[in-house]
Amino acid sequence: MQKMKTNEVIQLITDWLRNYIEKSNAKGFVAGVSGGIDSAVTSTLAARTGLPLLCVDMPIYQSKNQVTRTQDHIAFLKENFPNASSQEVELTPVFDQFLQSVPKAEDTPQREMSLANTRARLRMTTLYYFAALYKYLVVGTGNKVEDFGIGFFTKYGDGGVDLSPIADLNKTQVYQLGKELGIIESIMQAKPTDGLWGDDRTDEDQIGATYPELEWAMEFNGDESKLIPRKREVLKIYRHYHNANRHKMLPIPVCKIPGELKKV
Repeated sequence: MQKMKTNEVIQLITDWLRNYIEKSNAKGFVAGVSGGIDSAVTSTLAARTGLPLLCVDMPIYQSKNQVTRTQDHIAFLKENFPNASSQEVELTPVFDQFLQSVPKAEDTPQREMSLANTRARLRMTTLYYFAALYKYLVVGTGNKVEDFGIGFFTKYGDGGVDLSPIADLNKTQVYQLGKELGIIESIMQAKPTDGLWGDDRTDEDQIGATYPELEWAMEFNGDESKLIPRKREVLKIYRHYHNANRHKMLPIPVCKIPGELKKV
C-alpha cells in the first residue's frame, strides 16, 4: 500500500474545514468526543483551524476508561489550542427518563439495538442544541468504512452531522493522521468501540471483522475462488452489512407524483 502524504492530508482537511465555515457564515464547530480515534482526530483537525471548537462529552452509562480517554483528549486539546473549549452533558438521567416514558418491551437483541441507537440520537440532539445556540456546525466523525462501506452508524444519530472531514479516509488512514497529530497514546491503543452499550464491547465484537479486513473487502474485485476461507468470510460479512445498511448511505427515497396527477 502506498504511504499516504499525511501532513498534506492534515493541512488539506484543516483548510477545507476553515473554508467551509467561512462560506457558511457559521462561527465555529461543535464535536462530540467519545475517547475514540475518529472523534479525537476530527476534533483535533477542527481545532487546528483556529476557529472556535466546542467539544461535548455526553456520557450515558459510559465505562470508566472511555470517560477517562475523553477527558484526557479534551485536556490535550485545551493545552494545545486556545480556541478549544468543552462541555460535559450527563445524559444518563435523560436516557433513564426516556426508558420510563416508552412502553416496556421484552429484553431482546432488537431492543438492545433500539436503545443503543436511542443513545446516539440523544447525543445528536444535544450537539444540535449547542450548534444552534452558538451558530456552530456539527462536525461528523465517521470514516469511509463506516459511512460508505458497512453503514456502521446510527441514522439521525452519529450520522446526523453538517460536514464530514474524515469520511474519505479509511480507519487505517485515520490512525496515521492520529499519530502525526499527536493524539494521546491511550486513544491510539484503544480498540475501536461505538460506546453505545454501556460496556467495553468493541466494533470487531459487533461486526465480526477488523477494520483492516473490512478495508480489504471494500476494495476487493478479484477472483473469489482463490481466496482463503477467512477472506471469503470477511467478504460475506462486509456484503451483509453493506446491503442491510444501504438505506443509511443513499438519499431518502421520494415518491415522485406525475404532473398530471397534481393538476387541479
